[in-house]
Amino acid sequence: MPLRAGIGLKPEHFVEILTTRPDVGFFEIHAENYMVAGGALPHYLSRIREHYSLSVHGVGLSLGGEQSPSQQHLQRLATLLDRYQPTWFSEHLAWSSHAGHCLHDLLPLPYHAATLDRVCDHIGQVQDRLQRPLLLENPATYLEFATSEFSEPEFLRQIVQRTGCGLLLDVNNVYVSAINHGRDPYDYIRALQGLWIGEIHLAGFAKDLDALGAPLLIDSHGAPVAEAVWQLYEFTLQQVGAVPTLIERDQAIPPLATLCAEAHQASLRLAEYASPAPVMSRRSP
Repeated sequence: MPLRAGIGLKPEHFVEILTTRPDVGFFEIHAENYMVAGGALPHYLSRIREHYSLSVHGVGLSLGGEQSPSQQHLQRLATLLDRYQPTWFSEHLAWSSHAGHCLHDLLPLPYHAATLDRVCDHIGQVQDRLQRPLLLENPATYLEFATSEFSEPEFLRQIVQRTGCGLLLDVNNVYVSAINHGRDPYDYIRALQGLWIGEIHLAGFAKDLDALGAPLLIDSHGAPVAEAVWQLYEFTLQQVGAVPTLIERDQAIPPLATLCAEAHQASLRLAEYASPAPVMSRRSP
């Protein structure tokens, strides 16, 4: 069966999904929204899971934080994954908590040896507890640290090679960060050659200006995928082959048909690169 792109699962679309069964490849949820014992969210997710594959995307493990991932959070996550058996589980290269306080944001890291050791240790703890490989998402960034010793692609390569995790390659994040820092997004994609990319994200961005009047792109997830990101996505598929792809929209949620149409655009591009992407450095679950 042809590989078809997926969309993020939103509560406003639950009933329509069950009624119309849209032709999408899978749905993705944010893990923390579904870590509840009962209610409408798990009810509808269970029904939708009967008909579709799932991807679970975490935002709360704080893999780059100074403290190890919360054991309580990991237990709740393990329960969620055991219940719904998603095809993929992913998290962010970021930190979001400190000294027991959740900051409700995905904050950037300096790319040096100490951070690398910490992130690899935390990913190892997560994979050992969950008994499955994690896909690590590249961030959208608006500043860089003077103390960084690695480029972001090299930092990701080191993590994958040391932990056996895979990558969730957010092509929109690549484009946003490259424009914000004056780099070539195509060079970023080339630098990931040979790594296991388990999933791709596409999303929209917002345009702004920084304090000096230079262009600043914001990873808003509130607009259609930009043409420049579609072009970068096609280049990515040329480099790595067909990879399961998600259309993300977390703000200004449009009708379900609009999201499905955008996913269809991705599916058409996937069909052009139907040979499976190479699987590299994969950790056995």
